[in-house]
Amino acid sequence: MPLNRHLSKGRDHLTRGRDLARTAGDHASDMFAPLTVIGRGLRHHAGWARERWQATPRERRGPTVFLVAAMLLGIYLLPHGLLFALVALMASTAWVGRAPKAPPAPPEPDVADIKLTALYAALTPYLAGPDDLNPLYRHEGAYKNAFSAWEFDGEGRLSRLELAYPAYFTDTEPAARARIEQVVQGKAGRAREYRFDWDEESNKLRISALPPLPTDIAAQRFVAAPGEIVLGFTDEDGSARTIPVGQGGVITQQPPVVWRTGPRSAEPHLLAFGSTGYGTSSLIRSIALQALPFGDLVVIDGAGTGEHACLVNRPGVHTVETSLHGALAALEWAAQETERRLAALNAARHSGTAVPEDVTRPLWLLLDHPTELSELAHAEGRPDPQDLLELPLRHGRAARVTVVIADDVEARDRITHTVRATTRARVVLGPTGPEEGYAALGVPLDIVPAAHAPAGRGYARIGNGAPVRLQVPATVDPLDEEAPAQLREAVIALLPHRDTRTEAAAPTAPAEVPPHPDGPPPVLSAEPAPVLRAGVDLAKEHSAVRPRPVS
Repeated sequence: MPLNRHLSKGRDHLTRGRDLARTAGDHASDMFAPLTVIGRGLRHHAGWARERWQATPRERRGPTVFLVAAMLLGIYLLPHGLLFALVALMASTAWVGRAPKAPPAPPEPDVADIKLTALYAALTPYLAGPDDLNPLYRHEGAYKNAFSAWEFDGEGRLSRLELAYPAYFTDTEPAARARIEQVVQGKAGRAREYRFDWDEESNKLRISALPPLPTDIAAQRFVAAPGEIVLGFTDEDGSARTIPVGQGGVITQQPPVVWRTGPRSAEPHLLAFGSTGYGTSSLIRSIALQALPFGDLVVIDGAGTGEHACLVNRPGVHTVETSLHGALAALEWAAQETERRLAALNAARHSGTAVPEDVTRPLWLLLDHPTELSELAHAEGRPDPQDLLELPLRHGRAARVTVVIADDVEARDRITHTVRATTRARVVLGPTGPEEGYAALGVPLDIVPAAHAPAGRGYARIGNGAPVRLQVPATVDPLDEEAPAQLREAVIALLPHRDTRTEAAAPTAPAEVPPHPDGPPPVLSAEPAPVLRAGVDLAKEHSAVRPRPVS
C-alpha cells in the first residue's frame, strides 16, 4: 500500500507539471503572438524584395537603388516621417503575416509525361543504332528529342503523335513497320484503331487515333444509283460523298463505301474475307437485298448453315443451293448463261439491233464459303466449284454477271488464282494482323485494328484505291430468333414478297425443264433448293433447307 501511494503521488506531480507547462506555453504564445505575426510579415517583405531585386536587370539596378535612396531621404526629411513609415511597415507586416502560409501541394504526376516516356523507352530497342554517334533514341534519353507533337484526349489517352526516326530505319519493309505499329498500339491502348502515316522522305511517322464507326445502322434502302452497292460506311475522309441514313430513329448523313458494278466498272467482282462471327454472311445478305430490285440472284451457301434461307423462292432468286451437287449444277448453268449472253450481245452489235432485256438484266452469283464445297469436291473426285467460275469472272463484266465470294480469312490459301486475280474489289472483316491484311487487300494496311471489334467491322479496298475502314450495315438473318426483332423486321421489309401461286404450283420432285429460247434457262439440279409452301412461317423455312452432306 505505501508503494502504491508513492506511485500515485508521482503520477499526480507529472500530470500537474504537464498542465503547468502547457498553460505557460499558451500564455507565452499569446504574449508573443504579435511579434510572431510581425516577424512572419517581415520575412514575407524581405523575400518579396529579394525576388524583385533578382528579377531586375543589371542595367536597371543602379537607377533602382538611387530611387529607393531618394525616397528614404524624403521620408527622413518629412516631419514625423520616420514614425509614419514605421507605423505603415508594422501595419503591412501584421496584415501579411496574419496567417501562416499554407505549404504548397505536391505537384500531381504528369500523365502525358509518364506515357510518352514509356513509349520512348519501348521504341528505343527498335530505333536505336549501335553505331549512331548522335542517336535520337537512346537509353535514359529524353522523348522530346524525338517526339515533335502530341495530343491527349479528355480521358488521358494518346490521340495524336508525331515522331522522327533515324534514316537507317527500314521503313519500306512491312515487317519493320509492323513492329513499330505494334509497340505504339500496345503503349497507347489496344481498344482503339490507329492510323500510321509514314513519311519516308522526311523520316517522320504521324499517328492518329480513329473514332469508332457507327454500329447502329440497320439494313435499309440506300440512296444509290442502279449498279451501285453500299458495302458499308467509313470515315469522312474515306468517301467523297455522304448519303441520308436512318440511324437510331433519325436521319443522319454518313459517308458510304460504294462499289460500282456493271459493264463500265473496273472492279466488277468482289472477294471478301472475314473471321468467324464478324459478318461475312451479313455482307452477302446486304448485297443481295440491294441487288434484288435490279437483277437476278444465284446463291451458293457452301457452309450449309441456312444463313440465306430467307431468299428461297423470292422473286428474282433463281436458287439457293447448299449441297455440292446443286452448287455444281447452278454454276454450270451460270457459265452457260454467260456464254449465251455474250453470244446475244455480239449478235445484237453485228446486226445493229437492240439487246434483249434478259441479256442486260444483271445476274449476281453470291457464294458464301465456297472453299468448303471445294474440299468436298476434291474428296469425291468432282470438279471444283471455283473452276466453274472462270468464265463468269473473266467475261462477267461484258455479260452483266457479277460474282461475290465471301470466305473465312484462314481459307485464303484455298482460293484459286483465277478468283484472286479477277476480284479487284476486296473486303476483310474482323481483327486481322499485318499478314492477313496484306493477303486480303493486296497492299499493306496502314491502320492497326483494335483488339476487339464489333461484328461487321473491317476494311475495304476498291481497285487501286487506298484501304478504308468499313462498317457493314446490320443485316441479320431474319430466321435467327436470337437476333433483335427490330433488325429482323428491317430485313424482312426489304425482301420481295413471294408469289403464292408459283409456290403452290411448284413441284416437290426435281424436273428436267428445257431452256426457254427467250429467257434464262432454269437451274437443272438433281437436288434443287427446297420448295416452301405458302403460309409456312420463318422457323419452318429455316428447317426446310437441307444441310450439306458431310463426307
